[in-house]
Amino acid sequence: MAASQSVEIVMNEPSLPISLYTAAQVRELDRIAIEEHGIPAIVLMKRAGRAAFELLLRRWPGAEHFHIFCGTGNNGGDGFVIATLLVERNLPVTIWLVGDVAKISGAALQANQFAEVAGVSTKVFTGEVPTAGVIVDALLGTGLSGDVREPFAAAIAAINAAALPVLAVDIPSGLCSDSGRVLGSAVCAAATISFIGLKQGLFTGDAGDHCGAIEFADLAVPAAVYQGVAATTRRIVLKQVNAQLPRRSRNAHKGLYGHVLVIGGDCGMAGAALMAAQAAGRVGAGLVSCATQPEHVAAFVARAPEIMAHGVRSGGELDRLLAAATVVVLGPGLGRSAWSEQLFERVWRHLQTSPIPAVFDADALNMLAEGQIIEAPFHPTWVLTPHPGEAARLLGVANAAIQRDRFDAARQLQQRYGGAVVLKGAGTLIATKSGATAEAEIGIANVGNPGMASGGMGDVLSGVIGGLLAQHFSIEAAAQIGVYIHGRAGDLAAAAAGERGLLATDLLPHLRELVNP
Repeated sequence: MAASQSVEIVMNEPSLPISLYTAAQVRELDRIAIEEHGIPAIVLMKRAGRAAFELLLRRWPGAEHFHIFCGTGNNGGDGFVIATLLVERNLPVTIWLVGDVAKISGAALQANQFAEVAGVSTKVFTGEVPTAGVIVDALLGTGLSGDVREPFAAAIAAINAAALPVLAVDIPSGLCSDSGRVLGSAVCAAATISFIGLKQGLFTGDAGDHCGAIEFADLAVPAAVYQGVAATTRRIVLKQVNAQLPRRSRNAHKGLYGHVLVIGGDCGMAGAALMAAQAAGRVGAGLVSCATQPEHVAAFVARAPEIMAHGVRSGGELDRLLAAATVVVLGPGLGRSAWSEQLFERVWRHLQTSPIPAVFDADALNMLAEGQIIEAPFHPTWVLTPHPGEAARLLGVANAAIQRDRFDAARQLQQRYGGAVVLKGAGTLIATKSGATAEAEIGIANVGNPGMASGGMGDVLSGVIGGLLAQHFSIEAAAQIGVYIHGRAGDLAAAAAGERGLLATDLLPHLRELVNP
């Protein structure tokens, strides 16, 4: 019973907007609402406070005390409104004021005055750690640009040390709203309520350890407000994915669904190529072949007889296989030998004369980064699937630079290499560019779990994307759908038996379920 309930929870996505915004974009949405639509800032603040207040009562109706940690900016102003509403309901509440009171101004100052008139108990924070009740984090909001400084760092430490339920207002304090990375220290919340525009940093990087359940309130701003700010980042959701997976024609045959050629599996790494090939078949490719070291063929046939396994000794033996393929997946278990380099060079040469799409993963990406075989690699119909380390090598930067701003890294990769780029990690990003847009658009697949931090997961993903490309999905759609169903399959597998011990092949049956909505 517990496992089936977990699966149901995994499949029920929260109802949240698709569009995601940077902090600057949300500030512009605020400005448009206030200046062009005549909604006073204090009105928006009151609406935000009420939305958070109502969420508090829904999630923690029997809380014995509410501790509101307020900063001196607008985020603190939301906290003052929440405290006022709690007092009006005769609920026990304390405001812990952090920072210089003299800096409170504008709508936040009005909200503070409302709290004083209502008789809210206000104390200056001096390091106290609450021992009971629920905490509201209204410290810093989205305006943070550098690492958290004192006294806010001490307040965040106290909130986390309390080990009490925490509601973060707009964003957990200390989490960068643009990149999703922790700026020195950050609040660990049980829930976060975001206002007007969902922040893109809530769905990638370190966010999973800090946001908890994410809820949203648009504060009743007119729809026209959003027309003034074009979102370039969007969530990928189950409904969107299902809509792109139509029922097959009743007179279908395998020739309609493409032929994937997986190339890889050097000595000692046969499993990587095999898993990619199996994944391509499980998502619906009509035919799947694999070019690998000859000694692996018997094992391939024994494990997956549906895969046409071919032993190749050199790059020249690939030509006839490439001629028959409609999609190439290069990299799973490819290795770094002379054999590997020959296959890599042959595939690149084929792509220069053939319009077929390709997926490059693992050591194929490392060879791209070295630039010894291809000096200036750029291709419009490939999908690159780097993890942060591979992304760093492709851009010639340190790993930390990738994680510092994953959005920027994904866009740089797409601009430099073309096609679609899948930057793997917690909250995988998919960078694509179509038409004459100035920069790549980003899709975020907020799926997957820590159990997927095990060998072979990336190989399965490359096969999934290859299998979708074979079925004539665009590179943009194949990358987005592939990343989503791969992560969702991992969630289903974890829900069935737990995260620890999750293997890449555990995803295969769930992939089949997910491509048949």
